Amino acid sequence: MTSAVQPGAGAAPGRVIHALDRASYYLNEGLAWAAAALLGVMMLFSVTDMVMRGFGVTVAGSYEVIGWLSAAAMALALGTVQRHKGHVAMELVVVKLGRRRRAFTEALMALISLALFAIVAFYVVRYGRVLHETGSLSETLRVIVYPWVYVVGLGCVGLTLALLVDLLRSLAALGAALRS
Repeated sequence: MTSAVQPGAGAAPGRVIHALDRASYYLNEGLAWAAAALLGVMMLFSVTDMVMRGFGVTVAGSYEVIGWLSAAAMALALGTVQRHKGHVAMELVVVKLGRRRRAFTEALMALISLALFAIVAFYVVRYGRVLHETGSLSETLRVIVYPWVYVVGLGCVGLTLALLVDLLRSLAALGAALRS
């Protein structure tokens, strides 16, 4: 995985932004490696299940396990995708704006995104705690499910940290645009 994440990342002003960016980098790269491992396990599990079905042997709960693995892999990759700007961005209107308005719009969108995913992370972790306290079990395999919810919450925390760095950079860019 490459460290060249965003243009101008090394030029981000302030020690706080730099420290948070490094923390975001290490956390989200670690989560991305975990997501890759989970994706590999999901692939092996799926292939094994398909081959065994060819011999007339079914794996009970295979849909549950594949669902958990795919949800965890997707959630753990969220922060890295944000850092690499790998999501779809609709810039049709924003590119036509002036420097100040663009900087303001980007800062506002970063703030809204940060608020949304901070709330999502909080509620996902809270839901995991509820499942833990109630001893909730899966339907087919009858195993605990709260660890998978915590993994999704961890992925949301990684995304929230990446969005916080984006917000701070956007605010720095907005300040620079307003000064010029």
